[in-house]
Amino acid sequence: MFGNLNTRVMLEYLPDIWQGFLATLLLSAAGFAGAIVLGIIACTLSIQPLRWLKWPAVAYVDAIRATPLLAQLYFLYFGLPRLGILVPEIVIGVIALSLNSGAYVAEIVRSGILSIQRGQIEAAMSTGLTYLQRMRLIVLPQAVRPTVSPLIGQAIVLVKDSSLLSLISVVELTRAGQMIAIDRFMPVEGLVATALAYLVLYYTLKALAGLWAHQSQHPGKA
Repeated sequence: MFGNLNTRVMLEYLPDIWQGFLATLLLSAAGFAGAIVLGIIACTLSIQPLRWLKWPAVAYVDAIRATPLLAQLYFLYFGLPRLGILVPEIVIGVIALSLNSGAYVAEIVRSGILSIQRGQIEAAMSTGLTYLQRMRLIVLPQAVRPTVSPLIGQAIVLVKDSSLLSLISVVELTRAGQMIAIDRFMPVEGLVATALAYLVLYYTLKALAGLWAHQSQHPGKA
């Protein structure tokens, strides 16, 4: 199958693959930024004592983790217009990625927060700090270090999940690869070009995770 791979066609479509690569990068970055915000909010609400704030956050995390991203994507894509909310497909894609990944980010941040010694929180309470002040000044800054590597792992998952946006006509990396199959009837060339681009993204993020792990183990080294 790969013996007859037409690299000339792959090079011919390289500008389209590059545009798709950049689109995937931007979509993933926007989706992950939204996921970080949603994850921190959901985590903060889920571990505080007020039930009327806690249960909606818990329900969000459980509902998202219990359903596939594709179902969530289609729910937004077909459901929002029926509610009279008309937004571009790219916005729907970013919202879907943020909502989906945000639930997993919430659990990652939660595990980091629970790793903080209880004595530090009690000491902060004894000084009169409010719940939000304790989270902002004491807990979250310390929870960052143990959660960075898992968060980078979740970012890798999000990058791969962004390929599903091609199903709602968002022109990203997977969609760019599909164009080779559609225009030239060469699906293998399109798939190989797409796979190589995803590998670049994967190993870049993996290298960042490895660098962070090394810096965490040897904080004194540059």
